[in-house]
Amino acid sequence: MKKKKLAIVNQRYGLEVNGGSEYYTRILAEHLLEQYDVEVLTTCARDYDTWDNYYEEGVDEINGVSVRRFRTDKSRDLKKFKRLDRMRKYLPFFSRKMEKKWVEEQGPYCPACIRYIENHGDEYDVFIFVTYLYYLTVMGLEKVADKSILIPTAHDEPFLKMQLYKALFEKPRGYFFNAEEEKKLVYETFGTHYIPCVTGGIGIEVPDRTDKEGFRKKHGLGKYIVYVGRIDYGKNCQQLFEYFARYQERKKTDLKLVLMGKEMIEAPKRDDVLSLGFVSEEEKYDGMSGAEFLVLPSQYESLSIVVLDSMKLEVPVVVNGKSPVLKDHCQKSKGGLYYESYEEFEEAADFLLLHREERARMGKNGRKYVDAHYRWESILDGLNGLINKCIVRKGEGVDGREN
Repeated sequence: MKKKKLAIVNQRYGLEVNGGSEYYTRILAEHLLEQYDVEVLTTCARDYDTWDNYYEEGVDEINGVSVRRFRTDKSRDLKKFKRLDRMRKYLPFFSRKMEKKWVEEQGPYCPACIRYIENHGDEYDVFIFVTYLYYLTVMGLEKVADKSILIPTAHDEPFLKMQLYKALFEKPRGYFFNAEEEKKLVYETFGTHYIPCVTGGIGIEVPDRTDKEGFRKKHGLGKYIVYVGRIDYGKNCQQLFEYFARYQERKKTDLKLVLMGKEMIEAPKRDDVLSLGFVSEEEKYDGMSGAEFLVLPSQYESLSIVVLDSMKLEVPVVVNGKSPVLKDHCQKSKGGLYYESYEEFEEAADFLLLHREERARMGKNGRKYVDAHYRWESILDGLNGLINKCIVRKGEGVDGREN
């Protein structure tokens, strides 16, 4: 029996790409291969700060997945985009025309990919668009709305209130959410309860064995905490640096902060901060497994794979409690602590550093939580059901009724 053909659309795709939704897309595509003919539609860009073309245009294959790349038409002009974003923030009226310009300037501006979706839509049974925010989703989903699934990766940020996104969220045939908090946010914001959905996320798989002692020896480490992800203002890393420096000034410990991820902002030049840049998957897990805890200061998360990875490795987490999703992970799992101020950050760090038995218990709690809720078998079952609902049958409209 011929497999149904899926197109998965994301702004960047590749083994070298450093980003949460991009990694999520790659792992999801690879797991869907067994049941579907999967093709990823993406750009030639590797870095989101410029959207410069890095990969060759055309069709490639990565871990068995067909990847069709299109060149971006222009680099990202951050100064121009920031000026436009200030207008969005402060003008009493930001028109739909200006919103469209905002999306184009944010990028990646890639009309060739949109033309391909429009001209070849009939060749695919279902389109899955990952991440609501970027140009490919905004401009591409409307071309194939009657056979599209949106994985929003949405969180409560100002952009979500734009009229352009209200129009976007009304179009897909189905939603695939990463968390119940995300589902609640989308339905309350847009009133689109009539659009079918599944809440899934991603299956969490970590190595059975890691070399945490080898990692410590390689980098000359004793006790350390770890941050994994893009080092950027958008991830609230500047607050993490401030809080860690303040903690060290008050406590005078030999603790170190290890950073693993691309520096979009400069990491502090301190003896107790080690920034490793983009690391291999093996080194990432080695480093995470040996940490006292993982810290995630980001306020805007729709799932956070690194938090779930850390829990699976039985390493507790300390997260920003202003993120409903991260707070919910901690409360449901009893595998982490959350903070909303420096004082609460200090209390959480002290507790985990000074109470070894409780820290080990929290680690086991986290693993149980991930094993119960983030298994590929149940996640793919839910997504398969949604895909089958979203396949347009001849003679049916978007709501499944006869034309």
